[in-house]
Amino acid sequence: MASHIRGFKQFDLDKLDITRELESLLTTKKCMNPASSNPPDLFGIAAVERDTGLSKDTLRVWERRYGFPVPLRDANDERVYPTSQVEKLRLLRRLMDGGHRPGKIVAKSVAELSALAAEQGSNQAEAKAVDSALDEELAHLVELLRTHQADALRETLTGQLMRMGIEQFVIRVAAPMSTLTGEAWARGDLQIHEEHLFTEQLTHLLRSAINNIARRHAAAPTGPVRPRVLLTTFPQEPHSLGLLMAETLMALGGCDCMSLGVQTPVSDIVTAATAHQVDIVALSFSPVMNSAQVVDGLLTLRSHLDPAIEIWAGGSCPALSRRALSKVRTLRQLGAIEAAVLEWRARHAIQR
Repeated sequence: MASHIRGFKQFDLDKLDITRELESLLTTKKCMNPASSNPPDLFGIAAVERDTGLSKDTLRVWERRYGFPVPLRDANDERVYPTSQVEKLRLLRRLMDGGHRPGKIVAKSVAELSALAAEQGSNQAEAKAVDSALDEELAHLVELLRTHQADALRETLTGQLMRMGIEQFVIRVAAPMSTLTGEAWARGDLQIHEEHLFTEQLTHLLRSAINNIARRHAAAPTGPVRPRVLLTTFPQEPHSLGLLMAETLMALGGCDCMSLGVQTPVSDIVTAATAHQVDIVALSFSPVMNSAQVVDGLLTLRSHLDPAIEIWAGGSCPALSRRALSKVRTLRQLGAIEAAVLEWRARHAIQR
């Protein structure tokens, strides 16, 4: 009897050993075949999206277009990505945030991407240092205004224009300084006569720059087609600096500009645009403009203007970002003017 009991015990132990061996074999097989499970070093597409900020659609498009990433498949035939590919995707996203185009960098190795990222970080640090220095210069300009140093203000603005060039001066000095002076006046830190002094000095400087640009264009009559642009504001908009800065950049971009100044009735804008055979009507809107007046005015202008004449609306009025209007191009930043002019020229080069 004892021998039978020992036999059953041995049989049970043998079954246990076999079971453990089978489990071990199955575990080994799963580890050797990533398609059957998701080991810790494989990430599903949803996890990769969360980790890198690259959408699932982007990952799939890159896979087809660039041959990267190269996902494996899990037991449910879903995409899974090795850690090495996720790390590269992180680098790609970082570089794209810095302005790189995916078609130019996806094929590069991780080492090459790391080098680009390091260079980008260095450039960003330099840019921050430049921005910090520029903030100090802007603060200095406000102080010159506040302390009534008109000659020093004029000399400083002129020096910045000569050092930076017209485009960067408008974008990096004139535009933010215009905002700063307006905010300082609203807080009571500047008097109205001080704000007017800045406006007059900047106006004189930009008008001189526009005249110089016009003389250069006149000396070289041949070249790319030049759009004729009529610039003005609606009757409710008294601010002129935004319009003047836009005119400066348009002239620099090769436009033939004609400004009516500020506060022009819509009917007169239509008449002037027809009389001067313009290609574009450009309008400037400051934050003080009532949103309903902006939208109604643009819709009225569009309905009465020749369909072939484009309307470009720019400025910091909130209405321009809240609602897209049919056949009205919105330019929310001064820096967008150059690209808009180039696009117009490309569309019309063949027609002329």
